[in-house]
Amino acid sequence: MEIEVNNGRLLGLGAGRLRTVAAILISEVNRAIPVGRLIDLAWDADPPARARGVVHNHVHRLRQLLAGQAEVATRGQGYVLIADPCAVDAHRFQELVSVAREVEPWTAVAKLRQALGLWRGEALADVPGDRVRRTLGVGLTQARVAALQELGSKLLLLGRYGEVVTELTAWLAEHPSHEELTALLMRALQASGRQAEALDHYHRTRRYLKGQLGIDPGPALSEAYLAVLGGRPAAVSHLSGPPPAGPGPDRPYASDRPPTPPPAIAQLPPRVLDFCGRVREIVALERHLDRVPRAGCVVLAGGCGAGKTTLAVHWAHRLKPEFPDGQLFVNLRGFERPPMRPGTVLGMFLRALGVPDAKIPDAVPERSALYRSLLAGRRMLVVLDNAGTAEQVRPLLPATPGTLVVVTSRRRLSGLMICDGAALVTVGPLPADDALEMLGTALGRQRIAAEGAAARELVERCDRLPLALRIAAARLMAHVGWSLADWTKKLADERHRLCELSAADPGLSMEAGLSLSYRALSSGAARLFRLLGLVPGPDVEVHAAAALAGHDLERTRRQLAELCEAHLLEEQAGGHFARTELVRIYAGKLVASEEAPADRDLALRRLSDHSAGARWRSG
Repeated sequence: MEIEVNNGRLLGLGAGRLRTVAAILISEVNRAIPVGRLIDLAWDADPPARARGVVHNHVHRLRQLLAGQAEVATRGQGYVLIADPCAVDAHRFQELVSVAREVEPWTAVAKLRQALGLWRGEALADVPGDRVRRTLGVGLTQARVAALQELGSKLLLLGRYGEVVTELTAWLAEHPSHEELTALLMRALQASGRQAEALDHYHRTRRYLKGQLGIDPGPALSEAYLAVLGGRPAAVSHLSGPPPAGPGPDRPYASDRPPTPPPAIAQLPPRVLDFCGRVREIVALERHLDRVPRAGCVVLAGGCGAGKTTLAVHWAHRLKPEFPDGQLFVNLRGFERPPMRPGTVLGMFLRALGVPDAKIPDAVPERSALYRSLLAGRRMLVVLDNAGTAEQVRPLLPATPGTLVVVTSRRRLSGLMICDGAALVTVGPLPADDALEMLGTALGRQRIAAEGAAARELVERCDRLPLALRIAAARLMAHVGWSLADWTKKLADERHRLCELSAADPGLSMEAGLSLSYRALSSGAARLFRLLGLVPGPDVEVHAAAALAGHDLERTRRQLAELCEAHLLEEQAGGHFARTELVRIYAGKLVASEEAPADRDLALRRLSDHSAGARWRSG
C-alpha cells in the first residue's frame, strides 16, 4: 500500500505495523478511532504491554509523512485522519457506486467501471495482519462483488451481452463460488445464442460448490439453469420488452423524445414566519443591488448563531420576483467534515438546470464552464449557505451579469472581496429591541411586558443571538411553570450556560456551533483562543494577548486576525479585541479541558508580569 500525495509523490510505508495503522485510519477517514480498537486490529495475537506506545509512535510518523497533505488529529482517547474522503480509493469507489444507482443505465455502466477500475488486487492484500484484513477487507470485497453484479445487470439490461461475458468470465475464473455472478454470465451467454456454454458454466459451478463447500446451487443459479434449459428469455430485473438503446451521436437521449423540460427551479428553504429586525443588514444588501443591479456576489458573514442563513433565505424570498428564472440553494457544510466539494455542488446544480447525467462532465473546470454557460442570459438567484473558504465558492460564481449569488459564512471570505469583487455585510448580534421582539413573538408580548427586567437580562445572557434566543424560548415553552426570572437565573451560572442553551438535536446548540468555528482554526490561533479563556472581561489588548501566548507581537497579531476572520473576536480601536460572553465562556471551558495545569499557570504568570510592567511604566 502506498499513499500518493498532491504532488504525485508516493509515500512508502514499509512492510511493518506502520502500514497496518495507516490502513485502519485511512479506511475510517474522518472518523475517530479509539486507541483500543487500533490495538485490537493491529495485532493478531495478544498485544504487548507497550502496544499503546507503539501506536502513538506510528501516528507520530504518519503525521510527519502527511504534513501539509492531511492531518492525523487526537480525538479524546483516539485518533482521526482528517482528509477529503474522495482522496481514499475505497471511499471514492463507494461514492461512484452510489452515483451509479441514481442515474440512467448507460451512465451507471461508466461509473461502475470507473469504480471497479480503482481496484488493484484484493482488499488490503499488502497490509500485515490477518485480523485487520478480516475485519476491514471483507466488507470491501463484498462491496466489490456487489458492484460487479450491478455492472453485469446494467449491461444485460442494455443488451450488451458480450461485455457481460468479458467482465464476468475473468472474475469467476478466480472466484468460482459466486452464484449470482454465474447466473448473470449464463443469461448473457444464453442471450448471445451460446446455450451450451451457459450450461457448462452451471455444471462446473455446481461441482465446485458440492466438492469444495458441500452445498447445492441456490435459487438464483437454479432459476438461471432452468431458464437456459427451457429456452426462456433471460430474466433481468424489471426488464420488459427489448433493452433500450444507449445514447450515441445521433441519439443523445434514451429515446427519440427529448427530455421533459425541468420544473421551475425553486430550491429556497421555507422562510422563518416570525422573522424580525435586521433592518440595517437588509438596507446594506439593497444598497449593494443598487450599485450592481441584480448581479454580483454578496457575503453575509457572522459568528455562530447570528442568523445568517435565516436572513439570507428571508431576503432571497423577497427577491424572487426579480429573478424569474429560478433560485438555487445549497448548504456547503463548509465547517463540517467533509465539506461539500464544488464538483458535487455543480453536479446538483446542473441537474436542476436540466442537464442529463450523461451530459455532465467529470472534471470540475468543465462542470463550472457548463454551469456558467447555462446561467448566461438568465436572471437567477443562487444561495450558497455555510461556505468554508473562497475556493469552495469560486467555481460556483457566474461569469455574466444577471445572476446574484448570496453567500453565508462564519468567515469574512476576504478572498472573494479582493479577487471577485464581492460585497460584505456583517451579521452580528441583534439590537436589544429586536431581540426582545423575537422573544415576544415566541413567548407572547404580554409575558415579556410583565417581566420586562428579566426579559432584558435574558436577551443579554443569550448575547442577543437569534439561535440562543430561539433555544431559550423553546425551553421556556416546554416548561410552562418557569418564569423568565427562573430561566435567567439558570443562565447566570456560567458553568452551565452553554449546556442550558442546547436542544435535543445535537446540532442545535451554541456549544456545538462554536466548536465548528474553533475546530476550523489553525493550531496556533486555536491555542491563543483557548488561552484567552483565562482572561476575565469582555476584551483583551494585543500586548496582553502576546504575553499570554508567549509570542512576539507580529505572530500574535496574525493569530488575532484569524480569530477576527472567524468572528470569534472583533477588533476595536486602540489594539483591543472584544468577544461575546458565550465566546468567553466557551474559551474558558476549552482552556480548562485542553491545556495542562502547568501551561495555564505559566500563561497566567506571563500575563501577570506583563500587567505589572505596564503599571510600572504608566506610573
